[in-house]
Amino acid sequence: MTSQVFELPDLKLESGETLTGAHVAYQTWGQLNEDRDNVVWVCHALTANADVLAWWPGLVGPGCYYDPTEWFIVCANVLGSCYGSTGPLDADPATGQARFQHFPLLTIRDLVQAHELLRQDLEITDINTLIGGSLGGQQALEWAVLRPDLFDHLVVIATNARHSAWGIAFNEAQRLAIEADPTYAAGQPGGGDDGLRAARAIALLSYRSYPAYGETQTDPDPDELLREHRASTYQRYQGDKLVSRFDAYSYVSLSRSMDTHNLGRRRGGVPAALARIGARTLVLGITSDVLFPLSEQRELAAHIPGAMYGELDSRYGHDGFLLETAAITHFLELFYAPTFVH
Repeated sequence: MTSQVFELPDLKLESGETLTGAHVAYQTWGQLNEDRDNVVWVCHALTANADVLAWWPGLVGPGCYYDPTEWFIVCANVLGSCYGSTGPLDADPATGQARFQHFPLLTIRDLVQAHELLRQDLEITDINTLIGGSLGGQQALEWAVLRPDLFDHLVVIATNARHSAWGIAFNEAQRLAIEADPTYAAGQPGGGDDGLRAARAIALLSYRSYPAYGETQTDPDPDELLREHRASTYQRYQGDKLVSRFDAYSYVSLSRSMDTHNLGRRRGGVPAALARIGARTLVLGITSDVLFPLSEQRELAAHIPGAMYGELDSRYGHDGFLLETAAITHFLELFYAPTFVH
């Protein structure tokens, strides 16, 4: 595994602002083969990072479908994150001060523009497979529309062509929780941490499912009168976990990026944009996903030329894209079979 940082040129954002002095952290595994046609580029989701072997075990890594002994795997941390790429905690070159809540709006197209510049710097001219779930899937779709000639295969899981009013409402509820924390407005390291705990608790309700909570978080003794319930302590535990590894300012920034996602913006609408995709495409939905319901993946498959569609029958809700790696592998084997021997 190799970890590196790519210094971006001045980046003209979709908003009209310019992001200067920015950089992208990325990691690679494996080696390019002689034909330079074994590249797998992974786009990560909201709070993940460039270390895809850590957050997608079972799918990427030694002995997995995407094994670094066979593939050259690339994963870049998105702008706006707190895992090495330029984000709200980094200093503005013009002032020398961190921007915190004043960090500029980054759209999904801006995130993809940074990926595209990194790809050019790496001198990669063909990507065998572009893959991502959730926010990562939004990036993958945007990039596949932007560069239809670049990708041989596209795999998107639990994602959509345009972020829904439902998804934006969930994100706004989380941002309201963060902004209600007075330390967030102060613009300081650790600002908004208490709000971030609450935001994570809200998010989990969209990431998981009613059956999953029922199976894992129901109190064991129905006759016991409790002040603190298993589901309550679970929400707090998950909030603490996120605060220990993430930042409220990045969370707000990236959730706003997700809200901007609309493949059809200034492209004649979503169907016209999806029709541009030239890669052989696999679209996977999750039966219990309430955040990205199956109707959104069916829309993708209906308008991407020749797309293969499948459903992961999972009790885990949206988080199934991270957890159902055996089922995802099964669909990948079917997907690659017509043209590619793995």
